[in-house]
Order: sequence, then structure tokens, then C-alpha cells
Amino acid sequence: MRHDSESRDPSLTPLRVRAGVAALLAMTAVGMAGCSAESGAAVASSAPASSRVASASVPAPAPSSRAVAPRVVEAAHLKRSVPIRLQIAAIGVDSKLMDLGLRRDGTLEVPPSGFPAGWFTGMPTPGELGPAIIVGHVDWNGPGVFYGLHNLKPGDRVTVTRKDGSSPVFRVTRVEQFPKDQFPTKLVYGNIDHAGLRLITCGGTFNRQTGHYEDNIVAFADLVAPAR
Repeated sequence: MRHDSESRDPSLTPLRVRAGVAALLAMTAVGMAGCSAESGAAVASSAPASSRVASASVPAPAPSSRAVAPRVVEAAHLKRSVPIRLQIAAIGVDSKLMDLGLRRDGTLEVPPSGFPAGWFTGMPTPGELGPAIIVGHVDWNGPGVFYGLHNLKPGDRVTVTRKDGSSPVFRVTRVEQFPKDQFPTKLVYGNIDHAGLRLITCGGTFNRQTGHYEDNIVAFADLVAPAR
């Protein structure tokens, strides 16, 4: 992705949200999927990272059941506090976090470059009850913050530092790749009975004709330690 071409390159479409802010806050179905990741093999076999522009397109929400990511451990959830730092030792991520909201046209703001990652302010903060959402780019004139997201494994730890000084720790439960036109909105954004985290980026094959990756990578994680 080239920052200096963002405003005029049609491939740099923002993440689409298929519901209003009220619906998002109610955790109803929303068809947004963060862009910024890829499946390792697919990216390597397409264009070099420096020449690709990571897409921020969002697949239309597909019908889905009310299933949620499995709960791995009991841990009390925390009160709301803005996240400011993301650390994932398994894939070498140590990033500040920026706020991402909704634009007037209903699209989700995306980070302006490959770093840092951003958290969606319309959902719970990491450690709160419900699914917190963090998105990041897979590449931007080189690897982006979530370039290695597809390499996460169940059991890997994710630490989020918050403004109140707490550093809740999450354990990855699954990493999935979804075609953008079959994105499981309820599974990713739906209501859950514990504090969860979803890390989202783009993935799969890079389509040179559309300028987009064809899939999304989603890492699901659950709170295991509300560290302070």
C-alpha cells in the first residue's frame, strides 16, 4: 500500500460497515472486515509486498448462526479503558493503537499507513465484556503491522496495554481465513458472554485486477488474565 496514493487509488476502498452506529453498539450483524493481512503463501506467490496495495474492502455480511468463538478460560472482565498498545510476541508485534471510528458514509476509518494498528471505538475495549476489534494492514510499501497474523497459533498470547494501566492478556483460540463475500459477521462481531478479542486483516490471493486481497484473516482470542 502506498500512503501517498491513498486518496486517488480506487483500490484503497475503506472498510464497509453494513449497519449503522446504533446497530454496531448493540452488537448486531455488521459486515465489516479489517484489511491488512494475508495468507503467507498467497502473498509470497503474488506480487512483492512493496508493489502491492492492501485492500480495505469489506465483504457483504453472509447469513450465519449465533455461534461464537470457544471460551478457553474463566476470567473476570474489566471496566472500559482505551487501549494504547498491542503486543504479540509470537509474531513480533509491538504497536501503538490509534482510534478508529465511522465516517459519515458508514465506512470504518482505517490506519493511514502500515503502522500502527487501530481499535474500533464502536465496540468494547479489550478486556470489557464482548468482542473488542483491532485491525491493521498486511503491507504498505513493505510488511504492515499484521503481516504475520496468519502465523498465530491457538495458545499464543496477546497483551493489550490500556490507559488505566491494566494489561489484559488474551489467548488465541483460533485463526480463520474467510472469503470476503462469505464473511461471518455474527461470529466475529456478535454478542458473547465473556471478554474477547478479534484481530482482523486482509489475506488470501491478491487480485491485481481489483487491487484487493480476496479474503480476510481473523484471529479470535479470549481474556485469560486481567493483569494490572
